[in-house]
Amino acid sequence: MNRYSKMLGYLIARFLNGSAHGPYPHPAANLEAMSKIVLPGDVILVEGNRRISSAIKYLTQSTWSHAALFVGDRGGRNDKGFLCNLVEADTVQGVHAFPLAELQGLHLRICRPVGLSPEDTTRIVDYVLARLGNQYDLKNIFDLARYLLPNPPVPTQWRRRMLALGSGDPTRAICSTLIAQAFQSVGFPILPIITVEASKMRDCQDCVEEIYHIRHHSLFVPRDFDVSPYFTVIKPVLAHVVDYRKLTWAITDGAPVIGD
Repeated sequence: MNRYSKMLGYLIARFLNGSAHGPYPHPAANLEAMSKIVLPGDVILVEGNRRISSAIKYLTQSTWSHAALFVGDRGGRNDKGFLCNLVEADTVQGVHAFPLAELQGLHLRICRPVGLSPEDTTRIVDYVLARLGNQYDLKNIFDLARYLLPNPPVPTQWRRRMLALGSGDPTRAICSTLIAQAFQSVGFPILPIITVEASKMRDCQDCVEEIYHIRHHSLFVPRDFDVSPYFTVIKPVLAHVVDYRKLTWAITDGAPVIGD
């Protein structure tokens, strides 16, 4: 029975991995500009254009449906000779490395961990590279498939947990779970739960201190890297300064020209 469940999960994964219909909502990233500023340890958020992307964006109430980690030149090369500088957990291929060029035409965002040491950056990259070949947690596929309806009846407070219904097997990774585990392995915070407790110092009975509690890795979603205060958003700058006063704006429905 387990074999048939795996086969069904794989078929559903292939279906969900297909392209979604309808227009793509946001402008594509400039990969040439991104390639000049992205660094190992950066998290690349992706607004996907697949069926599964719609389910994840609904459940997370976010633009971002996927996340990958930039590993620089340590990901090896694919069978076409292209440098694989990103690592992701994909529904069909599992944890694998791939070239940045494969994100051509998609809306992206670079989230950079603030103050991460070079040593811990190496450890984080080592962590995800050591898991190449692990499989995606297909138990979540059955859950995600149910939320492809336009307005599935899922209370807001339950949506995040819908992405944490997988097997819990550490060899079966989900994209944001894998990256969260990598950062937690070096003690780098993403969205920790912070409580204020009385200090244990004997000479200061009235003092309080902040205690950081690790959020379970299965509860992390791609947007957490975007909203985390421990990551900064990096945007490619324009090659030249644009004089906004000389832009030509289209006139729609008789609206006046901007500036008049």
